[in-house]
Amino acid sequence: MAEKMNPAVVDHLPSFIPVPGHSDWLFNAVVVFLLIVVLVVGNLYFQLHAVPERMAHRTSKVQIEIVAVLALISLFTHNHIYWIIGLLLAMIEFPDFSTPMSSIAQSLERISSRESSALTDEDAAATDAEKIAGKGEGI
Repeated sequence: MAEKMNPAVVDHLPSFIPVPGHSDWLFNAVVVFLLIVVLVVGNLYFQLHAVPERMAHRTSKVQIEIVAVLALISLFTHNHIYWIIGLLLAMIEFPDFSTPMSSIAQSLERISSRESSALTDEDAAATDAEKIAGKGEGI
């Protein structure tokens, strides 16, 4: 005896409803799609957070360290003000103070070593003159 179908059941089911015992292809497609979307959005998010560091890459070491720390703080705290400050610091080109200061320090070191060698020569000449002058006075 053939079973009669319930009148509430339709003859044709949509294609996204799986047959009992088979896998749900729509669910699998949505899971793969959502994973891809999450990975792409995360990649774009990290690329956006790296913009100040990439801009500061051509600047001095101290400036890139400050910008990197600010970008890291903004990444973990989700406070965008740190990212904006890092972006502004990356845009500003600070003058190079370390190169002239090191040049001045090297020049002063050379001058002081010349003066100290000149002073030792003068001290040696003065002590020789004192010895000669001291010998003749006692008689």
